[in-house]
Amino acid sequence: MKLQTYEALLHSKYRLSLILFLFLNLATALFFMLPINKGENLSFSLPATLIVALSILLLAFFLAQPDTKKPLLSLTSFIMGLLWAWLIVHKSALVFYFDGGFLLVSLMTIFFISAISLNEHLLAFCLHIAPPSLAVLTLDRGQHSLTLLFTIALPLIGFTLQSLMQRRSDRFTRRLLFQLYEEKQSWSDLSMLDPLTGLYNRRGLQSRLESLPDHHAGSHFMVLLDIDNFKAYNDNYGHAMGDQALARVSAAIRDAVRSRDVVTRYGGEEFLVLLTNVNAAIALRLAERIRQHVLDLEIAHRFNHRVSTHVTISAGIAPIIERDAAQAIANADRALYVAKNRGRNTILCWDEIYDKQPFSRPDEAI
Repeated sequence: MKLQTYEALLHSKYRLSLILFLFLNLATALFFMLPINKGENLSFSLPATLIVALSILLLAFFLAQPDTKKPLLSLTSFIMGLLWAWLIVHKSALVFYFDGGFLLVSLMTIFFISAISLNEHLLAFCLHIAPPSLAVLTLDRGQHSLTLLFTIALPLIGFTLQSLMQRRSDRFTRRLLFQLYEEKQSWSDLSMLDPLTGLYNRRGLQSRLESLPDHHAGSHFMVLLDIDNFKAYNDNYGHAMGDQALARVSAAIRDAVRSRDVVTRYGGEEFLVLLTNVNAAIALRLAERIRQHVLDLEIAHRFNHRVSTHVTISAGIAPIIERDAAQAIANADRALYVAKNRGRNTILCWDEIYDKQPFSRPDEAI
């Protein structure tokens, strides 16, 4: 659920309110064209004709342009209110016996249109009823002022209170949606992070890969890293010490690369670094910097004695070609295990081995 979706819903309701408002004005204006007295012909007065024409034009426009920006409901309501005031003045002169009944019916008709279509838009409601209300009070000349004022004031007070409640409800809904969206983002972010190291997990990596910008081939590199002899470290130092070592190594990797590079815990003791917008020389330099940062931690590892007395890592590097990240990871994986075979604590680029025979990953190299 997104705030943009809620805003789109409000816009849709706003647009439908205008369409309903125009339709009711059109139907009512056509009714007002009917003859008042028996034997009269249809009354094509200028204000009624303008209401009909404007309603038809705007209806056609908004139905033909469903994606148009917010229509000016308040301005349209005020123009229609002025035309209705003009029509009431014009029509009252044609009434054979003037007793105020016509004015009350006219006023109730205007309020009916506003109440049905503008019940969530107080400003547009007031702008629509104001000109006809003033016209009716003026034409009445004080004969039925109390009745007319009651007819005007009661719905106006009711709709004002309803509008205040609706605004409070809308503010609450917006706050709730915003809170839910923030919580969703937080949970989404957490689901993309490895809880032990704070690095991205595979899901987080996939999300970043989907937003990876297009550049020339080879401008992004995958660096796959593996802690040397880590199974022996866990078996002899214990998993608690192993977790501490993983956390320290992950921090060293993150510190060795740039802020825009993506560091991922790819497996148990495997890490994957997505280097963006670099050439092969810079990618190799960054990978070597990672190797040195990890070695400089000086985490004692006596079961890594063939390589070093401390924790070390090996790495394979491969470019991402034609956005094929999966193939780049596979190439980096092959380079990594060749590096393992060559003695560990080593960085190897894919282009050094890509033209050789396929390499099978021996267990002893891990």
